[in-house]
Amino acid sequence: MLHTDIPTRDDVDTLATVRKHPCVSIYLSTSPLPQESEKARMELKNRLTEAVQQLRDAGTDKGPIEELQETLDDLIQDSDFWRSLSYSLAIFATPDSVRTFRLPNRLGGALEVSDRFYLKPLLRAVTFPQAAFVLALAQNSVRLLEISAESPVYAVSVPGLPSDVADAVGLPSINGRTQDSHIMGGRIQGAEGQKVRMRQYARAIDRALRPVLSGVDLPLILAAAEPLAGIYRSVNSYPNLTEAIIPGNPEETPDEELGRAARGILDELYAAELDGLKDRMARRAAHGRAVTDLSDVARAATYGAVDTLFVDIDQSVPGLVDEETGAVTLSAEDDAITYGVVDEILRRALLSGAEIFAVRADDMPGGGAVAAGVRFMV
Repeated sequence: MLHTDIPTRDDVDTLATVRKHPCVSIYLSTSPLPQESEKARMELKNRLTEAVQQLRDAGTDKGPIEELQETLDDLIQDSDFWRSLSYSLAIFATPDSVRTFRLPNRLGGALEVSDRFYLKPLLRAVTFPQAAFVLALAQNSVRLLEISAESPVYAVSVPGLPSDVADAVGLPSINGRTQDSHIMGGRIQGAEGQKVRMRQYARAIDRALRPVLSGVDLPLILAAAEPLAGIYRSVNSYPNLTEAIIPGNPEETPDEELGRAARGILDELYAAELDGLKDRMARRAAHGRAVTDLSDVARAATYGAVDTLFVDIDQSVPGLVDEETGAVTLSAEDDAITYGVVDEILRRALLSGAEIFAVRADDMPGGGAVAAGVRFMV
């Protein structure tokens, strides 16, 4: 299966509060295929060498550098870790700690050394994870699939998942007349009885899925025919079940075909969400409640005025942002002293509770590196 651990908003907020030197942020392109893990491991070794050189050039004390090397060397030597990857790997290290996230998005490689973490690429995975689960549900079978933007479809093992309706209710078959003293005075039969059993089946599936989906914030797309689709929806407890479904009986549909259909639903879901966000920003701009100039957005973020922030995931602007005024000083150097101005704006907006959307250039309101809806003008 695809191994992912997409960060929650709390995870990102925790990373955003870290301020110490050195903080090293590394993004690697990886593969879920174990035989390709050595390439990613070697890339991390190279990135660590680059980070150490940046720190030496900046005059960092020898002790923290050696501690950082030891922290990341431990990760490099962890063979079990490198056997379980996704399509990108984000690593956030200090001399005494390391956090990793395996992401289904295909992110470009990056290294940032500063006194704070580089979070912008990570926010892309939070904004639009490009991954989902598909519950392929029929009376005689059920399976849970995991999909991402470009990967093969993976079957997810779900302990306790019933094999079919009859298995869920402990009967050899749900056809015909059955006795049950708690339903309809002791007797249900025909289509009515089958619906009762299908509802029991749906509840059993929902119970089995809870521990697997707990803490996960990915969409769940249902592939099923009526009436089972409606029955499952009526008992579902997972909050991210999509309105759109893949119709029809999925028993004879190959997993890859279900994956293609699910990716189409994801594309429509995210496109609609982006359109709605851009419309909201346009309305705010019409009322003087949106800013797109880099310096204006930096100042608004510093004073806690930003409530919605768009950032261009691909645009890098090295420099510094004044701690008190938010004044921006741009730099031609990307070293261990400077940091990404856009990322620092993002960090400050995060810590004031703003919604953050990391998008591609074509989806940026105003066409710049940042755009913000503000609570008040500063």
